Amino acid sequence: MARRKKEPQSVHRKNIMKAAEQLFMTKGIENTSMNDIAKDAGYSKATLYVYFKNKEELISVLVLESMQKLHDYIGQALEETHGTKERYMRICEGLVNYQEEFPFYFKMVLETINIDFETTQFLPEEKETFLVGERINDLLIEFLKDGVEQREIRSDIEVLPTIFSFWGMLSGLIQIATNKELYIGQQMGKAKMEFLTYGFDMIYHSIMSDRREE
Repeated sequence: MARRKKEPQSVHRKNIMKAAEQLFMTKGIENTSMNDIAKDAGYSKATLYVYFKNKEELISVLVLESMQKLHDYIGQALEETHGTKERYMRICEGLVNYQEEFPFYFKMVLETINIDFETTQFLPEEKETFLVGERINDLLIEFLKDGVEQREIRSDIEVLPTIFSFWGMLSGLIQIATNKELYIGQQMGKAKMEFLTYGFDMIYHSIMSDRREE
């Protein structure tokens, strides 16, 4: 314990967050107590409250951290590739990687996010999570507009509804591929990524420009 006390606060916070994340994944948020987290992290409950006021704050910090990772995945995908289809596929690959690294938070970030910061109480991390989400949307808006300008994406799409439709379709596809991986292999004869690539391609075709009509 003496060695632990000498470690930076950031190390203690990371230890606690890692223990909490594992417990949330295995037991669920509702069934995980601060006592459980303290025990698994190797701290006293009193020490836990030095770094996090309550379980809600701990959850909000974990969601924010995972959302920032998602932003990094998408930003990197868009920076490293050229061509609308290639960039789209890299975004999809980034979402797959994100789901594999943060399976619990992959579902959580798609749930309700507070947007009323004027009249409701909120944690600072909740507002930051919202702002990171908006930065992700800005990246995708720019991606779609670039695709329209290059005449590779249909010009009649509504950008923001398209982004939210994509979130729903892509996240659902990834979740099904994860949950039904054995069935997909046995009944379709496809590996998980083969199935996902096929699905990603179908979704892309829904917004792809048909230049033959020009």
